[in-house]
Amino acid sequence: MEELVNKLNQIPDSYFGFIAGVITYVKRKPERLEKVMHFLDTSETLTTSDILEFIADQPDFHEFGLGFKKNDENNETSLV
Repeated sequence: MEELVNKLNQIPDSYFGFIAGVITYVKRKPERLEKVMHFLDTSETLTTSDILEFIADQPDFHEFGLGFKKNDENNETSLV
């Protein structure tokens, strides 16, 4: 995990929330760490947007994510 944090800190537009989000994502499943590390090794010019897009495109990205629920009674949408 330390190697991942070091790589993420080297991204020019890196910020705390980005690093925390990537770490949270990879901690949920061990195989995610390997995928993300491999992606980080593909280019030296990656931006935080490139990395977040890669993660969001993973089939299991929304597996533990928030869902939305439509309340027809008052026509509002809320997180569940």
